[in-house]
Amino acid sequence: MDPDSVEGLRASGGEGPGDAIGPDGRVPHGSSDDPDLLDFSANTNPRVPTETAEAYREAFDTARSYPADDYPEFREAAASFVGCDPAQVIPTAGGLEAIRLAIQTTVRAGDSVLVPYPSFGEYAREVRLQGGTPEFVPHDELLTADPDSHALAIVCNPNNPTGETADPAALRAFADDCLEAGTTLLVDEAFLGFTDEQSLAGREGVIVARSLTKLFGLPGIRMGYAVGTGDAGDRLATARRAWSMSAAAAAVGAHCYGQHEFVAETKARIVDERARMRERLATRFDVSPSDAPFLLLSVSEADESVDDILASAREAGIALRDARTFRGLDSHIRVAIRAPEENDRLLDALDV
Repeated sequence: MDPDSVEGLRASGGEGPGDAIGPDGRVPHGSSDDPDLLDFSANTNPRVPTETAEAYREAFDTARSYPADDYPEFREAAASFVGCDPAQVIPTAGGLEAIRLAIQTTVRAGDSVLVPYPSFGEYAREVRLQGGTPEFVPHDELLTADPDSHALAIVCNPNNPTGETADPAALRAFADDCLEAGTTLLVDEAFLGFTDEQSLAGREGVIVARSLTKLFGLPGIRMGYAVGTGDAGDRLATARRAWSMSAAAAAVGAHCYGQHEFVAETKARIVDERARMRERLATRFDVSPSDAPFLLLSVSEADESVDDILASAREAGIALRDARTFRGLDSHIRVAIRAPEENDRLLDALDV
């Protein structure tokens, strides 16, 4: 995204600085389509599993017919990965569609929804599109909030852009509180595959949204799904569009979920590189602890500006994520964890 357009998004955002809303009602995201830039603004794996391209090409013949709407192979693979029943998996064209489907089937006009901040800006947008009202709660306090009288509570785990995972015991206790209050809990696990934490998929009263985009480095294929049980699962299954995932996405997704060695290698690389980068970056920035494939940097505006850092990185051929578009952040940058040689280039460009 062009730096000038990001400034415009902040200046015209709905409720104030960092509200993560643009002049056209869209939420700003990371990623750059400039082939000359090394993209640290989007948190996608720079590597893909072996033979993924072959799986994509092999799906061409099947793509000439409508896919089987029950997606048996993809559902089986996804269920095995997160530990739920295949019947509970609702295929979608990316994790964001799973989030929208969960909110569409839960929130009605006038409903209140617990929304974390700073966190993924699409949550509030989707709630508003349904006529609901986001009740913003600091992301590290949400698990102690009272879910009673809210139609939905949303947890991002690990949280984006801060990066930390929720305490497993506290998250499960909050899920129990939501169930008792009759409040649906939506857990966005877009980055949980980079960790060893257990998914909440299949838990009563919980809708899980998952994406294959980040872990397998394939954002353009649009692979995702929701997992729901009971009434929530029935609503998801009923509201899901027919042929909600392309034949190619289903084939590639099933292939990727079978690449256990790739996943293990990715996790190990992220752990090592994140620690190395955090140590180096901490010599210049305040770096938030993270369990995710990205780091949030706080910039001391008294000494330097976010705009200057973004501009100097761009001059070095690197795109960073301006995190001031997240609600509650006013002097922050988010950087992805990429391959070691790419990370070295970033560290050199930031002079750390």
